[in-house]
Amino acid sequence: MKKLLFAFSLAFLPLLTFGQIPKPEDTFGFKVGADYKIADYTQMQEYYQKLAESSERIQMIDIGASVMGKPIKLFFISSEQNLARLEEFRTINEKLARATVKPREAEELMKTARAVVWIDGGMHATEAAHGQMTSELAYKLVSEESAEMKKIRDEVIILLCPMINPDGVDIVANWYRRNLGTPYETTSPPILYQKYVGHDNNRDWFMNNMPETQAATKILYREWYPQIVHNHHQSSPAWARIFLPPFRSPVNPKIHPGVTTGVNLIGTAMANRFAMKKMPGVISQTSYSMWWNGGMRTAPYYHNQIGILTEVGHRTPTPRFYPKDSIPKSVGGTTANGTEIFYPYPWEGGESHFRDAVDYMIEASMGILSYAADRREDLLRNYYAMGLDAIEGNHNDDLFAYVIEPDQWDNGEASNLVNILIRGGIEVYRSTKSFKIGDKTYRSGSYIMYTAQSFRPYLEDLMEKQDYPDQYRYPGGPPMPPYDLAGWTLPMQMGVKVARIKEEFKVRSDKVEWSTLADGTISSDEAFGYVVSNQSNLSARLVNQIQKTGGKVYILGATLQFGKSIYNPGSYFIEGSETLNGQWSTLLAGTGLVLQGLDEKPDVEMRELAPVKIGIYKSWRANMDEGWTRWVLDQHEFDVDTLHNKDLVEKDLAEYSTIILPSQSKDAILNGYQEGTMPEEFTGGIGLEGSLKLKNYVESGGVIVALDAASDFAIEQFGLPVRNITSRLSSNQFFIPGSLVRTNVDTDHPLAYGSQKELATSFSRSRAFEVVTKSRKGEGGNEDTKLAPRPEVEVIARYAEKDILMSGWAKGQDKYLKNKAAMVSIKQGEGQVILFGFRPQFRGQPRASYRLFFNALYAGALN
Repeated sequence: MKKLLFAFSLAFLPLLTFGQIPKPEDTFGFKVGADYKIADYTQMQEYYQKLAESSERIQMIDIGASVMGKPIKLFFISSEQNLARLEEFRTINEKLARATVKPREAEELMKTARAVVWIDGGMHATEAAHGQMTSELAYKLVSEESAEMKKIRDEVIILLCPMINPDGVDIVANWYRRNLGTPYETTSPPILYQKYVGHDNNRDWFMNNMPETQAATKILYREWYPQIVHNHHQSSPAWARIFLPPFRSPVNPKIHPGVTTGVNLIGTAMANRFAMKKMPGVISQTSYSMWWNGGMRTAPYYHNQIGILTEVGHRTPTPRFYPKDSIPKSVGGTTANGTEIFYPYPWEGGESHFRDAVDYMIEASMGILSYAADRREDLLRNYYAMGLDAIEGNHNDDLFAYVIEPDQWDNGEASNLVNILIRGGIEVYRSTKSFKIGDKTYRSGSYIMYTAQSFRPYLEDLMEKQDYPDQYRYPGGPPMPPYDLAGWTLPMQMGVKVARIKEEFKVRSDKVEWSTLADGTISSDEAFGYVVSNQSNLSARLVNQIQKTGGKVYILGATLQFGKSIYNPGSYFIEGSETLNGQWSTLLAGTGLVLQGLDEKPDVEMRELAPVKIGIYKSWRANMDEGWTRWVLDQHEFDVDTLHNKDLVEKDLAEYSTIILPSQSKDAILNGYQEGTMPEEFTGGIGLEGSLKLKNYVESGGVIVALDAASDFAIEQFGLPVRNITSRLSSNQFFIPGSLVRTNVDTDHPLAYGSQKELATSFSRSRAFEVVTKSRKGEGGNEDTKLAPRPEVEVIARYAEKDILMSGWAKGQDKYLKNKAAMVSIKQGEGQVILFGFRPQFRGQPRASYRLFFNALYAGALN
């Protein structure tokens, strides 16, 4: 009998185990949100797996990998019945999102469809609570048996990405544990919490440069098309507990008004939920607007999705006490006495714990999910209607299509632009034969983006210029800065010519799933050497790859004509060698580059490019511009070393052909963290000793490239004969916040070889230079005569004389920016300092200005 009972229990053991849904604390060893406790990604993955195996209400997949190779997980949570029909619901949602069915069929599908809601955590790893919270939220959604939760599971399919930045959570968890119990317990790590971009992982949502954003974007805009996207963040304004919508103005007019009002509706419903649960400190209409396209919660607006941002207080596991008698009169610019519409229930202070943040985040997500369950058909109907409006509605510009021809200044960047659109869910076609519109004939292979598609707002917003409205803090007061950027038009930034077509046309074409360049071609494997144009950014990668194989590269200093082909100055001549002959197919794969073989060394002026070795300064005050710069260099296979403060003082800098100072304040570079604010090894900057080493490096023949803010450091420490004219101007006088400005380039200068003559440079409170001139004393000691500019200063690029603003917002540009130097090279002893007033590599976006940057990097390796 005992044997029979034992066999019976074994037979039903899977059922018994399956019914026991594990709690996060069973794996972590502590309750989520406990004081002084934080889980790392190994613990989280272990829990994710246990939870996914415990119930039929949850499924888990990998949607990609982080930049450091860690898997990014996605949960599907709903009722057992819904998850059994997951692909059916996905297909229905795609039809509604893209409005590919007629209204009558759409109405029938809405009766069957489920609302889809995306929720994520962990993006900004130093905002530690949301990455921890998602484990408990998942448990709650799977296990709770309340009437509200049952309705949510029946009516909604939840896409929960519990940790969107796996690398960051480990960096922050390890740092917190290391410093627990020390004065540095609540500090942030001295490195970026994403290998390349740190906090800017939430600034990458139209470019999709990072693998984490690529993974999420695929789900959002090409597979599942959620109606609501909830992006968790921290922190709220001081003394508030949580920020949630409505947002402040302005709203981008490209966004469908149904999105804006939908955001307001859900935000208001969430605020009401907090009020009725006696959870104070909910604030709205501060800081965050609905203009910019590049964030996790803002890009969805241009896809007819309701993007919800919440910012919750208390981002560290260390508790804190807020004295009640210290309540400020205003919070986030809003009166804090309970008389404000959007802050009616102020928080009164007291103890604040990590768990409080977890509770507010879970409640915020529950408010959204409850709304989605109650208004399922409304959400679906509105989503479909907005897509249909984009396709069939009346639009002010009557634009029919955008066309990108195959022959561009840089074909690689034209292809990249097409892929950016495809990643964002835009449908792209490629003509299979030439076609004519009016008097213009477009070649076969042209890319076509018809505007009559459901994500038209996204397409037009990326392709057209932005006109940010003038906004001031008060009449006659200073400008109110936009949230992040004011202008970002991609064809301008990437140097791609796009035709705007208003008249209808028909052409044979194929849908493009992904744009790929043809393999590069080479005229002969037996040539003495090969010449290739330097207009493509991919040519720099080729040069760097060839140098790593031991091949020799020269840069032409004059025009070379071979048959009908003309190679402008700056083109590369590559000496053929046995080490390269077997590698051409690999080196040229997918580049579209054309290498012309020559039987002998060309009889034109040229300089050999010695092996390029780059040093990039990396402050312990983690700097996103340094990370983005490193990413651009890695993408183009430059040989790069990181140089910390100690390296600049102790290393022999002569091994570097060029040293980069990424955009960072002169104080951060020189002084870094003050003693006592961080562990000792991370305090201080390069100091006077490091500055002297850099100056000696230049005077001995080295090249320093200083980007944007770092140019202030170089000017001051090296005594350069230029000044930044924007440094002492108030925002009332001069203000350009994250916009594109017209810049003219002297393409006859070697540092500008291969560049287009006019660029849209990324100007974000950036710099403009003028040469400092000496003055001759007149009678009585008065300065009355200015001497000519010093010959050692060369201007490579200037901001334009007129029509300076190309996209975004500018104030005072005609007075203060007109014809001012944007990029200069200054002779210093045997070397040179190259100053960029703008950032030519900003967030991997202004690809047309990469050429100026690459030329500057090569300058130190020319013989």
